[in-house]
Amino acid sequence: MVKLLMGRYELVEKIGEGGMAVVYKAKDRLLNRYVAIKILRPEYTRDAQFVDSFRRESQAAAGLEHPNIISIYDVGREGNIHFIVMEYIDGMSLSDVIKVEAPMDYKAAISIAKQIASALSMAHHHNIIHRDVKPHNIMMKSDGTAKLGDFGIAKAVSDSTLTETSKIIGSVHYFSPEQARGSYVDERSDIYSLGIILYEMLTGKVPFDGDNPVQVALMHINDEIIPPSRIVSGIPPALEKVVMKATDKFQTNRYASADEMLEDLNSIEFVSSTLGDATMFTAADNMTDAMYQTQRQDDLSAVGYGKGSNSGASANTQTVQDTGDYDQDTKKKKKGGKGPLIAGIVALLVILAAGAAAWWLFLREPPVEMVEVPSVQGLSYTQAKSVLKAKNLEIERGDDVKSDEVEKGKVVSQTPEPDEQVEEGTVVTVNISAGAETAEVPNMVGKYYSSDTATILRSNNFEEGDITYEKSDDYEEGQIIKQDPEAGAKREVGSKINLVVCSGRKTEEVSVPSLTGLTLEKAEAKLKKAGLKRGTVDYEQSDVYGEGYVMWQQYQAGTAIKKGTTVDIIVSQGTPEPEPEPEPEPEPEPSDDEEEEAEE
Repeated sequence: MVKLLMGRYELVEKIGEGGMAVVYKAKDRLLNRYVAIKILRPEYTRDAQFVDSFRRESQAAAGLEHPNIISIYDVGREGNIHFIVMEYIDGMSLSDVIKVEAPMDYKAAISIAKQIASALSMAHHHNIIHRDVKPHNIMMKSDGTAKLGDFGIAKAVSDSTLTETSKIIGSVHYFSPEQARGSYVDERSDIYSLGIILYEMLTGKVPFDGDNPVQVALMHINDEIIPPSRIVSGIPPALEKVVMKATDKFQTNRYASADEMLEDLNSIEFVSSTLGDATMFTAADNMTDAMYQTQRQDDLSAVGYGKGSNSGASANTQTVQDTGDYDQDTKKKKKGGKGPLIAGIVALLVILAAGAAAWWLFLREPPVEMVEVPSVQGLSYTQAKSVLKAKNLEIERGDDVKSDEVEKGKVVSQTPEPDEQVEEGTVVTVNISAGAETAEVPNMVGKYYSSDTATILRSNNFEEGDITYEKSDDYEEGQIIKQDPEAGAKREVGSKINLVVCSGRKTEEVSVPSLTGLTLEKAEAKLKKAGLKRGTVDYEQSDVYGEGYVMWQQYQAGTAIKKGTTVDIIVSQGTPEPEPEPEPEPEPEPSDDEEEEAEE
């Protein structure tokens, strides 16, 4: 490992390690001070887009100057090493503090939560969303100052946090439901994470835990948070209300800003410091105690401790000495005669203060009516809006989701679900059907049917349907000759494709027997036995075949032809008769001249 970066930062020791980076304590030789250097793990440096995002977001966070934000001094690179130079905090992470001290005193938890809320307020006003607020990213100094770090860096890795190695999956315990769903993330997502941290400080445990990150993420989406007071006693109701509002599953129901959450935390802290712990739990108890004290003063006065009168028993047993002390007693009583009045005024002030605290904590928000969420599943968005509006509920369009059961454009699901009791004005998120997911049917005709056919169909998002067999003269046995639906058609993913497989030739073929040399009668019998018919019979003379025997057949013996085909044949008429020899021509008679010449 490089011991000196940029010829300036000398790495001293490793002080922290996370899923995406390693943190070192280092000595800044130029300014002669200790700093913390976070070095990006090598596997992330190969992703140029990630590195650019890492650098850009870190530079943006460097502009945040706040007492509760870890300062970023420099962002640099040396070779393939990408690093950030930060303020060095000599202290413990909040995660370690929680392990040691939780469940924490609610006042200490409020103090830390206020500091983090203040840090988030600064970041949000600069349009920076942290996205990974968790105790591991919060350092605690020995004087109780909380410092939030890893601004922007978390944003760069937020998309991969669930799928990365086990070194960073701890973040899922503090994920907001929208982060777990991969939905829109804003300032209220950070507020949710802070609410989870406050919950953990108060109870010593996170609200959702499971065997794997996906299970925990689903809990954030689906499960309700158990109120912290059910786990640990001594949590003021007003503070529990802050926790539950910050961790509401719906962004619209949470604090709109970190400033708003900070205001409530300040109010609780003020009332606690002014009126004490008792007022934090029930103003009614304080009022009862004050009334009891006032009544007790009246009772004491009635028996002589408030108005100077003596009981009958005392009068009967008083001595002359008592009588002689009358003037002195009278003076004492006159001197303390205003005591009950002052006590009453104090008691009244306590009652008024307790009442004011009760109004501030519990009555400053007008009471809300609870309504039952109607079912809008299967309705169009417009119809759903009308139904919810009639119940004084708001509507928000969620995701467009593929559905094989719900018609396109209709509501597939809703949150909160039907029949839930919610406050008036609650936002109901509806997911709209985008119709069934479709795919193009592959061409299976001509392929040979086998055990691989189902695999081919599944790879194209379809399933094997009914398999039937037919004969065909156009395909070989085992080839697919038809399919339904046809190739190229658009059908729902998972639909079944019916196939027709060739079981053999449609037309039965037979082998032509040898007919030559057979009599016509035997030739006809042999054709019939083979499933063929005798066709035209012609006769010709032959020097080879005797009369009456087949001398020629239309199809050569052994040829495969359609059953029932006619076969033409030629039958021999025998050897042709020899032609008669021509008679010799008669010699011509001699002429008279020839005769005279002959005589001479």
